[in-house]
Amino acid sequence: MIIEHTEFFTHKHQELGIALNEIQKQAVLQTEGPVLLLASPGSGKTTTIIMRIGYLIEGRGAQPSRIKAVTFSRAAANDMRERYKRFFPGLPAADFSTIHSLAYEIVREHFRKAGIRYQMIEGGGEPDPEDTAGGPIHGQGKIPLHKQAILRQIYKSLTGENITDDQMDELTTYISYVKNKMLSPEQWGAVKPGVREAETVLREYEAFKRAGQGSNQLLLDFDDMLTLGNEILERDGNLLAKYQRRYDYVLTDESQDTSLVQHAIIEKLVRGHGNLCVVADDDQSIYSWRGAEPGYLLNFRQTYPAAELLFMEQNYRSTPDIVNAANLFIRRNKHRYDKNMFTARTEREEIAIHSLDDNRQQTKYIVQELGKSDRLSEVAVLYRNNSSSVALINALDRAGIPFYMKDADNRFFSHWVVEDILNFMRMTFTDRRPDILEKIHLKMSGYISKQQMAELKAINNNESVFDNLLNNVKLQDYQYKLIEEARDTFREMRGMPPFQAISVIRGRLGYERALDKTSEWLGLRKEFLLGILNTLEEIADGLATMEEFADRLKTLESALKTSKKRRGEHAVTLSTFHSAKGLEFEKVYMIDLIDGIIPSSEDIKKHAAGEEAPMEEAVRLFYVGMTRAKRHLELVAYRERNGEKTAESRFVSHIRSIVAPEEEALPVAAGASFSPGDAVRHRVFGRGEVRGLHGDLIEISFSAGIKTLSLHTCLEMGLLTGD
Repeated sequence: MIIEHTEFFTHKHQELGIALNEIQKQAVLQTEGPVLLLASPGSGKTTTIIMRIGYLIEGRGAQPSRIKAVTFSRAAANDMRERYKRFFPGLPAADFSTIHSLAYEIVREHFRKAGIRYQMIEGGGEPDPEDTAGGPIHGQGKIPLHKQAILRQIYKSLTGENITDDQMDELTTYISYVKNKMLSPEQWGAVKPGVREAETVLREYEAFKRAGQGSNQLLLDFDDMLTLGNEILERDGNLLAKYQRRYDYVLTDESQDTSLVQHAIIEKLVRGHGNLCVVADDDQSIYSWRGAEPGYLLNFRQTYPAAELLFMEQNYRSTPDIVNAANLFIRRNKHRYDKNMFTARTEREEIAIHSLDDNRQQTKYIVQELGKSDRLSEVAVLYRNNSSSVALINALDRAGIPFYMKDADNRFFSHWVVEDILNFMRMTFTDRRPDILEKIHLKMSGYISKQQMAELKAINNNESVFDNLLNNVKLQDYQYKLIEEARDTFREMRGMPPFQAISVIRGRLGYERALDKTSEWLGLRKEFLLGILNTLEEIADGLATMEEFADRLKTLESALKTSKKRRGEHAVTLSTFHSAKGLEFEKVYMIDLIDGIIPSSEDIKKHAAGEEAPMEEAVRLFYVGMTRAKRHLELVAYRERNGEKTAESRFVSHIRSIVAPEEEALPVAAGASFSPGDAVRHRVFGRGEVRGLHGDLIEISFSAGIKTLSLHTCLEMGLLTGD
């Protein structure tokens, strides 16, 4: 039975207590044709989506099975499915799925018709060592039929080196990026990942999958599901028509995270009826590195000229202080829909901004604050990089404060830098083991070559490896002194506290110099590797012996694994900004808010060169972090990190100017006051003219275009002067 929309809304209000605002109701009722629903944080997006699906069935007579709701993650699809059951327990199920599962269904059906055999090489846990391809790569032998195993083998065959976990992340991200951006093989080289031979690895990987390695079947990964699904719909008119006839209404959620190839699949699906509802927030698009395309949303009417644009701007989550500051902050970005987020909530609590002495003070401060909380499940500590969490979990574990990590990353403890430090420490217990020296000889002073190492391993007299090098291996003249010094240093280190030992390893034994060369050779980020060393020093601080240090690392690794089980318990949530999207907490602490982290050094460098997209994404990431907080938001920065001076994040400076505008007099007091129309000179952008001022932000027209900059930061760094 079809019911009127007024009756529909009244019934749901009585039954579930759901009262939609006017824009939400409009989003529910606008069922025909293309609709772009721009949903600000905390605006009741999921509720509106489910109500829309229910209304299509109860108010428009649509068949549930002919409504397709697509989202990016399996967790989001399950959440929508469960909420639909709760809202409409008497209705048959609509079709909820991820975009990948939709594409997989299309590929599977096409291959079945065409008689093509295939095998998935990604997902479902560890690869089976018995499940191997039939042919070798460059004589390397059989390879497990698993994406990462194949890539590892190809990388080693091309470079002679084992790929690190960090490089594997970069490589798989690069592969996903070029696939999701629908780049042709001729365009692959235009993308510059931080991994040597990435383009060549990709070409060999694609050739390996097509060959099927003697198994007479195609090998497919998750990215192939999307690209093949799109290509099949393009080529197979009958199959395309079948899927177009299957659904009368299509809805996509979290569409700011959708890539070009995913958009292309949806476009084909709705080409006949055009009944598409795209739910998104361009201000929360934070996945460009995996191919997300926020520009697609900005140009939505180019694809769908008759599209209706609806703005859900009322925030039900946060206090006015948070909503107003976030709303003004996101306006730093120019490439966005002009939205005006607001709230009807009246309770007030100012955003707290703390600038501490250094990063260790930050850890102490956070632990002290969390120790005061009796509702830890309503508290989150957010950061840009997972590496920020290790020192924090060390302090929390020592304080007995339980924590939960949504995406606990144990790879820190197996990172090769951690393993190197432990091997250096092992050498202090006995210098008679060439197998340990072999693992670190290229990473210390002495310049011991692989040939010299091979000669050393052939000596079996159970003497000191250093004495054997000095007495029984042919050395260059300059090596004798270096190896003697290394021998003496290792012997001095016996019984040394681990904090001091790490300092000696970094300096006197030459490990930090070796990291310089390794970073340059392999294209790694040295600052990331140094961050691991600094974290190890924090863990070592206060421990008496190297054995205690090794045990502490094992304890923390175990604590991190255990933390995954604490969801919903009395535990503080630790999360990256990325992983926190979609979540909400009463209290949020955003930490490590310094230039170089958020925005990153790379963001700043590209922005200075006139490339705006990376900085705008960093702004969106910061905005996502801010809008997780319901009531209490704290921004934490510091003035020194591991002995080096740091600058407060320009984003924090901007928030400071929003929440305390009286402090805007600071730049004027520094001797520089600007007004619209003034001529100025920027060290990077050259001559320009001031267009406008808003708090700490100054808008300047340069020959390269209009830039919005932090006035305080520009003056503090001597970047901007009157012309």
